[in-house]
This record gives sequence, C-alpha cells and structure tokens, in this order.
Amino acid sequence: MVSRADAVREKLEELIIEGAFASGERLDETTLSKKFNVSRTPLREAFQALAASGLLDLQTRRGAFVRHPAFDEVIEMFEVMAEMEAFCGKLAARRITQNTLHALSETVVLCEAAVESDDINGYYNANETFHFLIYEASGNAFLSKEARKLHRQLKPFRRMQLKVRGRLNQSLAEHRMVLDALVAGDSDSAADILRDHVAIQGTKFNDLIVSYRRASQKAATA
Repeated sequence: MVSRADAVREKLEELIIEGAFASGERLDETTLSKKFNVSRTPLREAFQALAASGLLDLQTRRGAFVRHPAFDEVIEMFEVMAEMEAFCGKLAARRITQNTLHALSETVVLCEAAVESDDINGYYNANETFHFLIYEASGNAFLSKEARKLHRQLKPFRRMQLKVRGRLNQSLAEHRMVLDALVAGDSDSAADILRDHVAIQGTKFNDLIVSYRRASQKAATA
C-alpha cells in the first residue's frame, strides 16, 4: 500500500518535472497540505525524498525550493547509470545464486501483471526490486551501494519515462532478456542488454519532456 508521503512525493515529482513550478520557486507547506489533504508530516517526508533525488533544495529556516536539473545533467547521469548497471550485470552473470534468480523471476511475473493492468507505479516498484537484486548479485558491495545511490537519484526520471507509449511492454521484454542472459551465465550479453536498457530510459525520458513542452506551448497559445 502506498503511504501518504509516497503518494505526495509521486505527485510532486510529476508536477516538478512537468514544469508546474519554476526553478527556484519556494513550495508553500500550508498550500500543499490543503491541496493534497495531508498533514505537514507526510509532506515533509516527501520533501526529504525529493531532495535526495535532487528535485528540491531544502534550506534551514527558509523552506523547500524547486530545483530543475539541466537535461544535460540528467542524460549524463543516465550514461553513468548504464555503465554501472552493465558492470553489475556482467559480474552477476558469474556470481548470481539460484535463490536470486528465482527472486528475479518473481519480479518479472509482477511486472507482467502490472503491464496487464497498465499499472505504472506497480511496474516501477517491481522494476526497482529487479535492478536492486542485480546490484546485490554482483557480489561487489561498493558497486552495489553506488548503483543504488545513483538509481535513487534517477528514480523520478526512470519512473516518468514509463509513461511513454509502449514503454512498459518494451521494458518488460528487456527484463526477460536480462533474466535469460543471467540464467545462461552469459556475462557479455547481460552487460550489453542492461546497458541498452538503461540508456534508452534516458532517451524515453527526453521524449516525454519534449511532449510535455509541446503540450504546454499549445496550452499557452490557445
């Protein structure tokens, strides 16, 4: 069940990424508490999560200020993430256990169910578990820690790119290919598929932002 803080965070993520708030704009807690019908506690928890993703700048005694990462910065982060995931996959193909393979298979089943019901949030949650299991299966604690850290920074953008038409089915197909490569112990294929899987997420996110901008421009001129 999604907590109130998570629900607020997800909505604020969308609003920030879609440009509903100007970069540098201060978020008013009273206004947002009324808007989302929540107390300030879950709102502040959401602010903390968004700050960890780089979408808010929390300033002591001043409040929360919106931060729009430059698109170049986001794409560069996706490039690094793609290589980190490729390395995790390469190591995991050699070191993964049967128990972890079984757990990965279960996440694919959950992803399939989410695709059937067009549940983007459900898909993302299972997808996140899928990737975290691969990081752990790499057997490299430092790599796993850094991959998780960057994954969390990219979370708003990885989640949003799933809204691109056809992306859920495409992502699911890629997960199946990754799982097959890991089962086969094919380290090169696992690395290549994961690299492409993450790189295309950056491309899809870029596509989504372009469509949002066009829609905003049409609305402004209507």
